[in-house]
Amino acid sequence: MPLTPLDIHNKEFNKGFRGYDEDEVNEFLDQVIKDYEQVIREKKELENRVQELTEKIGHFTSIEETLNKSILIAQEAGEEVKRNAQKEAKLIIKEAEKNADRIINEALSKSRKIAIDIEELKKQSKVFRTRFKMLIEAQLEMLDNDDWDHLMEYEVSALDPRIED
Repeated sequence: MPLTPLDIHNKEFNKGFRGYDEDEVNEFLDQVIKDYEQVIREKKELENRVQELTEKIGHFTSIEETLNKSILIAQEAGEEVKRNAQKEAKLIIKEAEKNADRIINEALSKSRKIAIDIEELKKQSKVFRTRFKMLIEAQLEMLDNDDWDHLMEYEVSALDPRIED
């Protein structure tokens, strides 16, 4: 067990023939007691400070652990959000591709229908032109025909019963 200042103070030495000077020993012991008390006080203060710092370290260690867990949770949540965003992006892309394919197919279908309609209109135009040409040629032939005068007489006689051929 370590010495206390009281132990030092109460220590008595045996006196011998030609021993130490008692006043000098007492003065030295008083100085040792004073210094020893100061060392003990400083030690106590340092122990208190160590205990205080140990508690703070424990508190900060707890905060650090909590922060590390929070960081891990945040990282996992971030990864989850990233994965979900990638999945959603893929779904959006697939949906866009489907819509694009549908639109392209509809456009191709309309294009084919329009091409068929154009061909049909060309055929109808050709038939119309051919018929119109035949009609005009028939009319021209009638104009060139000598029967025109005869036809005119026939029409006039048909209209007026008094005229005979």
